[in-house]
Amino acid sequence: MKQNPYDNKTFFEKYSKMDRSTKGLAGAGEWKTLESMLPDFKEKRVLDLGCGFGWHCQYAVEHGAKAVTGVDISEKMLSAAKEKTNGKISYLQMPIEDISFSENSFDVIISSLAFHYIESFEQILKKVSSCLVQGGDFVFSVEHPVFTAYGSQEWYYDETGKILHFPVDNYFFEGQRQASFLGENITKYHKTLTIYLNGLIQGGFELTGIVEPQPSEHLLQTIKGMEDELRRPMMLIISARKK
Repeated sequence: MKQNPYDNKTFFEKYSKMDRSTKGLAGAGEWKTLESMLPDFKEKRVLDLGCGFGWHCQYAVEHGAKAVTGVDISEKMLSAAKEKTNGKISYLQMPIEDISFSENSFDVIISSLAFHYIESFEQILKKVSSCLVQGGDFVFSVEHPVFTAYGSQEWYYDETGKILHFPVDNYFFEGQRQASFLGENITKYHKTLTIYLNGLIQGGFELTGIVEPQPSEHLLQTIKGMEDELRRPMMLIISARKK
C-alpha cells in the first residue's frame, strides 16, 4: 500500500508543529546519533528517500555534496522543502516504492524514518542496491521493531495515569499495523531485526554501524518525561556499504 498521510490537512498541520518540523535537524532527538553515522558528502551524489521537508538534503549540500535528489510522496512536504532549496537539490514527488534510477546513479543513499511506512524492505533494498555505486554508503533510520511490534505504539497506564510498561507482542508476525500518531490512525509495517540486518547482508552490503539511539543528556534534563524513553527503544539507525 502506498500511503500518504502527510497530505492530509489535519495531520500535516499537526506534524508541522513538531520540533523536528520547526527546528529542523536540531529538533530531532536522534539527529546527533544519525549525524555521527553519515559518510563524507564531499563531491558525492546523494539520494534521500522520504526526504520530507528536505532538512537532510540541505545538510548534504552544506557538507559538500555535488548533487542531491530528494524523493517524497507528499506534495505538501515537498512544497515546503522547495521554498528553501538551492540549485544542487532536485525534488521528485513519488512513492519510494516507485523509484527507478539508472545503475550507479548515487554515491550515498540516506533515509530518515520512512521505511516503516513501506511494506517490503526487500524490494526497496534491491532498488537501492541497483542505483548505488559499489562502495557506496546506505544509511537509514526506522522505528525500532520493538516499537512497531504490537502496533498501537502507546504505553500501558494504571488507573492513576502512571506508565506501567510498553507492550511488545506478535513480534515475529510481520506486516501491517495500525498506530496512533499525533491523534491520527496511521498504517505502518512491522519488520523484525532479521529482516533489516539479514536483508542487508544477503543483499550484498557490509554493515558498518547499528545504533539504538537514546535521548541526549540535554533532552533528559530539559523535557519532562523524557526519561521514560530509556525504557524501550523507539528508533534504529543502520549504516551499510555496498560491496
